[in-house]
Amino acid sequence: MIPSGLVVLSREGCGLCQDMLHDLAELERAQSVPPVTVVDVDSDPELARQFGLKVPVLLIDGSVICHYTLNSKELLRLVGRAPAIIPR
Repeated sequence: MIPSGLVVLSREGCGLCQDMLHDLAELERAQSVPPVTVVDVDSDPELARQFGLKVPVLLIDGSVICHYTLNSKELLRLVGRAPAIIPR
């Protein structure tokens, strides 16, 4: 069962999973985003069957936001946050 809210489906030893979690942490420092729950896709046979080859997967309330890399614009759109304008 997938918890509600923001969830990253990942697996141990997955470099892309670590990258997505790092990018989410960076985004959280710049924007207000809901807390993220990390779920090991291999902990549940149904999750492994459905998402096993697509990790990492970012979900919000069970709906897929993105696979493999963070789509921060889509995440911020779905949580109702405008992207921060970073001065140059």
